[in-house]
Amino acid sequence: MSSLTDRYVAATLRTVPAQRRDELAEELRAAIADMIDDRTAGGQDHASAEREVLTEMGRPEVLAARYSDRTLQLIGPRYYLLWWRLLRLLLTYIPATVGVIAGVVKATVGDEPGAAIGTAIEAALQAAVQIAFWVTLSFAVLERAQTPLGLPEWTVDQLPEETRDRQISQPDSCASIVFLLFTIAVLVGQHFQRWSTDDGSRMPVLDPALWSFWLPALIAVLVANIGLEVAKWRARRWTWPLVAVNVLLNLAFAGPVVWLLLTDRLLNPELIDHFAWLRDGGADDIARVTAAVIVLIAIWDVAESAVKALRATR
Repeated sequence: MSSLTDRYVAATLRTVPAQRRDELAEELRAAIADMIDDRTAGGQDHASAEREVLTEMGRPEVLAARYSDRTLQLIGPRYYLLWWRLLRLLLTYIPATVGVIAGVVKATVGDEPGAAIGTAIEAALQAAVQIAFWVTLSFAVLERAQTPLGLPEWTVDQLPEETRDRQISQPDSCASIVFLLFTIAVLVGQHFQRWSTDDGSRMPVLDPALWSFWLPALIAVLVANIGLEVAKWRARRWTWPLVAVNVLLNLAFAGPVVWLLLTDRLLNPELIDHFAWLRDGGADDIARVTAAVIVLIAIWDVAESAVKALRATR
């Protein structure tokens, strides 16, 4: 009958490369014997000493991994932070974008507005799962291949400045400005890069008549919001004058858009006439839902700015 030591050594060497097993078996047996002798010299019996020594040495698989220089984690500390930053960045934008595109295509090209929301959610979830799987798999392979990525080493020069007195971060301001510029580009671009229909006709999504006043006015409000973002960054925090400006800009944008939606003046009439589901009440449903979302976003933005201004004055 084999001893506990024999069983432990056999379990440890099972996953060790064959060419190293004899050498490691001798080394491991000698180390175990020395530790057992130290305990028995103190008066402990051999059986209990052997059991305690092997227990302290831990799982044979872990010891074998150390001998074989193998990792026992999917992604270790060498790549974890980079993996997490990349995964978080991709999951922030791509699934939502894929979901919106899939929903719009289902509602318009597929002419199935009732299935658009389900299609959008399904597409977004599938995109998130695919991103998480492939990014994690790539980093797991890099971990096991120990592939150097050539990233610069961390230095103290990368330490951020203290931000205890700064409420508005640079990344947040930059992201807001990029979003505002993107919104302006969409408002302008939809007029020139028009919607292409099945019969080959192309038309803008928004009513071209709005260019006489409303669309330039809304673009001007968005430009003013960019100025507000710059002012927030320079002030380092929300102040009550900035909150007041934010309230006015939210009213200046949300008010006209909601009014145009609820009075059927925002979407291009030709676009509505082209799709049966829009003519049969779909346009009204979209208008009500969109108006509600815009109002909620405006209220949330104003409330958030007021709360932050209150905290900054304490």
